[in-house]
Amino acid sequence: MDYNILRLYAVLALILYVIIIVILERMYPYKEQKLLRKWFWDDFIFYTIFQGIVVGFIIAELIMFIDNHAQLSRLQLVSDWPLGAQLLFFLVTHDLFIYGFHWLMHHNRFLWRFHEAHHSVRDVDWVAGSRSHPFEILINQTVEFAPIVILGAAPEVALLKGLIDGAWGVWIHANINVYTGWFQYVINGPEMHRWHHASGYGRINLATKLAIWDWIFGTAYRPKDKKIEQYGLCYSGYPGGYFRQFVAFFRKEVPIDRLLRKTDVVN
Repeated sequence: MDYNILRLYAVLALILYVIIIVILERMYPYKEQKLLRKWFWDDFIFYTIFQGIVVGFIIAELIMFIDNHAQLSRLQLVSDWPLGAQLLFFLVTHDLFIYGFHWLMHHNRFLWRFHEAHHSVRDVDWVAGSRSHPFEILINQTVEFAPIVILGAAPEVALLKGLIDGAWGVWIHANINVYTGWFQYVINGPEMHRWHHASGYGRINLATKLAIWDWIFGTAYRPKDKKIEQYGLCYSGYPGGYFRQFVAFFRKEVPIDRLLRKTDVVN
């Protein structure tokens, strides 16, 4: 299939998927939240669309710069692998990296600056996952897509992985009252990830796609008879809005300790 046609299908599939998730949020909400809640348009226009285009362009240029100097893509190290094997390899390895980097951002005062915006969301829903500081996106997605290019993977791998990333980000932040049973021991979903956004629970449920990392490394938290009271940061003073949150990265003091305290509820 022509790459441009495949890309069009991917975009249309993601749009249809989002519509389905939004409908499910209205039908089976975990918490009663407004569809157009506070900062919705900011998250959608600036974090999702504007940042996706601008930062995506910067990342693409950065990866090309790296590859032009390293010349590793000429080796075609994974080009002989089946497409499915290439995709699975990059999904798993990047997911493990994200877990480790996520853990570091929740334990290091400086790195917390990169992740603070993401945890400022007070109403976790399908678009909330897009709220990430551009510096965090720059690091995560450069590490994500640079190996795909440098190791000589098929062009479809980057497209399909980007589609899976977008769909999964929407899913784990969705305001849907869902219980996934034993799947949650392997595949991550909103059932566990929403607790990561609960005020005061920052160091648990750090996995993105594969929940196995939380269970392996002891950061899993899955209460059965408990409801989240509040999402967001435990401290006041962090601004709302894309541009003010961008600037907040550079402020002198960041009150990390109260949010990232060692919780006594993890089991």
